[in-house]
Amino acid sequence: MAFSSDFIYQLQLGNPIDDVMKSYVNLIRRGRNYVCSCPFHSEKTPSCTVYPDTQSFYCFGCGSGGDVITFIRKIENLEYFEAIKLLAERAGLDIPTDKQGEKTARIKARVLEINRETAVFFYKALTSDPSKIGLSYFASRGILPQTIKKYGLGYADNSWDKLKNHLLSLKFKEDELVTAGVCLSRNGNTFDLFRNRVMFPIMDLRGNIIGFGGRILDDGMPKYINTADTPAFKKSRNLFSLNFAKNSSSNRLILAEGYMDVIAINQAGFENVVATLGTALTSEQARLISQYAKEVIISYDSDNAGQKATSKAINLLSEAGVAARIISFEGAKDPDEYIKKFGATRFKLLLDNSDGAINFKLEKCKDGLDLSTEIGKIECLKRIVDVLAQIYNELERNVYISKVSKEYEVSSEILKSQIDSKIAKKSKRDKRNDWKNIVSKPRYKDEINPEVNQHPRENKAEEGIIAYLFQNPDMIKKVTNFITPEHFVTSFNKKVFSVLCEKLNSSTNFTLSLLSDEFSDSEMGRITGIEAKHRDIILTEQVVDDYIKVLHDHKNNTLSDNINSNEDLLELVERLKNIK
Repeated sequence: MAFSSDFIYQLQLGNPIDDVMKSYVNLIRRGRNYVCSCPFHSEKTPSCTVYPDTQSFYCFGCGSGGDVITFIRKIENLEYFEAIKLLAERAGLDIPTDKQGEKTARIKARVLEINRETAVFFYKALTSDPSKIGLSYFASRGILPQTIKKYGLGYADNSWDKLKNHLLSLKFKEDELVTAGVCLSRNGNTFDLFRNRVMFPIMDLRGNIIGFGGRILDDGMPKYINTADTPAFKKSRNLFSLNFAKNSSSNRLILAEGYMDVIAINQAGFENVVATLGTALTSEQARLISQYAKEVIISYDSDNAGQKATSKAINLLSEAGVAARIISFEGAKDPDEYIKKFGATRFKLLLDNSDGAINFKLEKCKDGLDLSTEIGKIECLKRIVDVLAQIYNELERNVYISKVSKEYEVSSEILKSQIDSKIAKKSKRDKRNDWKNIVSKPRYKDEINPEVNQHPRENKAEEGIIAYLFQNPDMIKKVTNFITPEHFVTSFNKKVFSVLCEKLNSSTNFTLSLLSDEFSDSEMGRITGIEAKHRDIILTEQVVDDYIKVLHDHKNNTLSDNINSNEDLLELVERLKNIK
């Protein structure tokens, strides 16, 4: 069942959207509203607007939008009921019963219970295993007992069903174990996923165990296995050890390549370290990092794979507005080995003297070239021009131009001319591509409202009517005297109008939040966009009458095309009588 309008109204009063959002993003006052860089896509110029008067937000860049419930769902990766629960706790409210929401929350809670019991099982196996295989491995890597306890490290032996049988004895069901990702099911048989591995529990920001990583203890492959996505875990949206790193007073994060690197760095006294979860850095993780740090020091392995991952991370972090610096290891292949060889003090010096991302890219320009030849030097300078043309800040760009000019003994004026030409060409190309996107936009399928391209005029009328009711909710009865959901041509707008009419007729305190349980996050973004894009448009009764006539005309034209009998003709005549 849906929550009552009174409860939603109280929930919204206790959670002003600007107050909630400023815990996640930097809000800047812009007149009556606020703006911020959108946390749901990478951008350098703020395109997300927060509207305190309607308690909503909308990003004009990516189309994300909605109310405070939608925001919490997206930013915390929560289901609707979970978002309601979090906001209710924040406002000190008791939540009514919602059966569907309770079911979803119960499944996730069950997964978290399984994960907690699994972590305890692995930890006990590590400390009680007679062979001490897991403990011996961690000891060989220099991991201290207090660190093992801090991270809840564990061990999974070579059994196919020991964990499964243990969890079944705790009254969990086999299908729940598969849902949680700790067991697999093949041909009707269920068996343990993790075997012969040391185990690394993955925690969310609240300290819940949401998944696991396991490292093989022999030469088998794959070397690492991670929990697949579950109701409690999305690996592209989480970072290992962020639950510890978020408490650091530093405004920078160290980005390491794997579990052992993170643990070694943390054990050496650097709390502000995280790692991705078995994948290269994703745009979602980069945006998550931007919420906790202004600068990231990339501490990946020095091998080819590590260097490729570094290049990708630099670009993603830049798009998220985070400055990147690079550690260059000498005498070691990774942070773990470096700390063992040279100690924490030397590692701190390495961090403090880490090089900027631009210098890293400039060095990469030399790869595979013989700089003692004119051909090699020219090719290197061409690559450098491409790198420096990507620097947005002119002052910073000129500093690097001066540096390159001296190093390669080339005129700074010529170098600057080449870079300016490259920037101008890119700007012209971007504008041309933007125009092409605008011109060709109707060719792309609208995933939310796919009928828009076939009925642009009717869609405009439908959105205008919806926006008018947002602005004038007291006009609902007058509008519905002349038009019903059946007059709407596009299915999405029809649903929005139908739900909107229902909520307006049954609620004394209408807010956008009353729609949150009926629509997905992306749909709420579209609805908020309709309201946001009509804010500066004066929607008079005459304008709305014109919109209504557009939909009546379409309905009647459709009917006239299908007149096959006297009854059809009489129906058309009656409809025409009802048009204002």
